[in-house]
Amino acid sequence: MKHPDSKTAPRIVPLSPNGQVRYWADLLDKEAAAKAFAALQTGLDWRQLPVRMFGRSIPQPRLTAYYGDPGSDYRYSGLSLAPQAWPRTLAALRDLVAAATGARLNCVLCNLYRDGRDYMGWHADNEAELGPEPLIASLSLGATRRFVFKPRAGDGERRSFELTSGSLLEMSGEVQRHWLHQLPRALRVLQPRINLTFRYIDSPPGSNGCSESG
Repeated sequence: MKHPDSKTAPRIVPLSPNGQVRYWADLLDKEAAAKAFAALQTGLDWRQLPVRMFGRSIPQPRLTAYYGDPGSDYRYSGLSLAPQAWPRTLAALRDLVAAATGARLNCVLCNLYRDGRDYMGWHADNEAELGPEPLIASLSLGATRRFVFKPRAGDGERRSFELTSGSLLEMSGEVQRHWLHQLPRALRVLQPRINLTFRYIDSPPGSNGCSESG
């Protein structure tokens, strides 16, 4: 796999008041990204689990899988999942992302968008177990999809990124407190995309962490 170097310096985008997005367009080269996508598409335990939304159970509009260190359980939208052990490819990608961001990472929520009909709605990764200023590192593989931010308050300017295969987007600071993000439908996209959202959970006994991200 390609390792971070001067060719992969990130684009930095401040998100007021005290947040920041860093975007690496080519953390993985095309060949490495394609190999990782193929390995994960067939090698992970993909499931379409039901979630609780507006008082009823509905299937998620994507497939998911969850991996991490022992004890990094997570819960969202009525789901409570324990992490599976790191497969070799995921562990290598975790180490690559950690080296690029300088972050400590102990879990990953994997999302498989089968085509442009699959999506992620507006949300923030603001679970208490992630801390007051969580760092979320999102690695994209496969089809290019648009990722959008909007302010929680008012009708301020939206920010968007075209997440290409092999790219990495990191959210940090107060982004989750003041901004929402989504991966909207893209009906012209016919190819699948895998998104790996790495983060760190410090969960006390009996608690669960981790939340969604696109």
